[in-house]
Amino acid sequence: MKMVNTHWGGVTENNHFGTHEFMQLCELLEAEPYISGNLGSGTIKEMQDWVDYITFPGESPMADWRRENGQTEPWHLKYFGVGNENWGCGGNMEPEYYADQYRNYQTYVRNHGENKIFKIACGANIDDYNWTEVLMKKAADLMDGLSLHYYTIPGDFDTGKGAATGFPTEEWAITLKKALRIEELIKRHSSIMDQYDPEKRVALIVDEWGSWYDVEPGTNPGFLYQQNTLRDALVAGVSLNIFNQYAERVKMANIAQTANVLQAMVLTDQEKMILTPSYHVFEMYKVHQNANLLEFNLETEDYKFKNSEMPALNASVSRNNSGEINLTICNLNHQDKIKIRVDLFDQEEKLTKINGRYLTADQLDDHNTFAEPEKIKPAAYQNLILNENNFIVELPAASVSVITLS
Repeated sequence: MKMVNTHWGGVTENNHFGTHEFMQLCELLEAEPYISGNLGSGTIKEMQDWVDYITFPGESPMADWRRENGQTEPWHLKYFGVGNENWGCGGNMEPEYYADQYRNYQTYVRNHGENKIFKIACGANIDDYNWTEVLMKKAADLMDGLSLHYYTIPGDFDTGKGAATGFPTEEWAITLKKALRIEELIKRHSSIMDQYDPEKRVALIVDEWGSWYDVEPGTNPGFLYQQNTLRDALVAGVSLNIFNQYAERVKMANIAQTANVLQAMVLTDQEKMILTPSYHVFEMYKVHQNANLLEFNLETEDYKFKNSEMPALNASVSRNNSGEINLTICNLNHQDKIKIRVDLFDQEEKLTKINGRYLTADQLDDHNTFAEPEKIKPAAYQNLILNENNFIVELPAASVSVITLS
């Protein structure tokens, strides 16, 4: 049965990419699947049947249907969202009503065999702190995670978000200041969660974030296709640094989205594919995965442009299991290089080597295209010197950097 996607684009869904294709893609990417169930217009039975189809190891109508469709063994499914944006497009619900619905629906999202599902409740949109309060009060004991959605929009959501390219310099500063707001949101939502969950068992899941601009001219407005520039690299960099700093509560953060939509990692055209500046930042920041967060003190001047003011630097530091220390740092100032000295204290092992890379461009809206796919990509720092207890590095204007000490 084919359906019309009434939310996005008004196109008829041809069902060419469904559960099997998604789970196979996750296996190929070695990624944990995260599936969102339909609590808005779907039924409890529909949600239960989907989980059974994916994970039930024995004989059942759903498991037998899965086998008929070519998947003998059940898949591993860790993350399951019980509804999505139910405060808006998922039903325009009040938090009290959704909390009751969540308690009901999640009952039937069951663990089968060795599969244990991490249940994620629909959390707040931006600064709806009352939503978080109600959900934690009424359902914290029945959830493993609570989501948060926040998009960085330089303009107005309804009247004009702003262009992805060709934007005025003022929108560079406006965009980055808005991206930094995620820290305030995390702090305030976390403080509410702490009242009901002081042990931080329930994770804050920032499962939709990133830049959102007006679509590219000539494209379907419902497909949300936009270019990806150096500005987006900085949005990604500062956001990831902030998520790292609050890893005690923020256990997962998912940029929206992977391919061809909003702040995408890749853009495709038939068989062609290009890597965006945001992709390169993710690649640079992967050094933080499975590492331990380190405390640091960052002294920075402010970056001011017209009516926008914010810290010029934004950073995160971690140590991996091999003892390497990785510093990721963003220079938000679009005009000036910034020379910094990094002092090292309480070294567990003597560090003797240093290397680093940076991502910047000649123009603030530089981006990769199918005609010029590598216009913007990381470059290596030259002549970095690690002294006894410090090093000095000059950060290019409008840049994202990663420095590794070993």
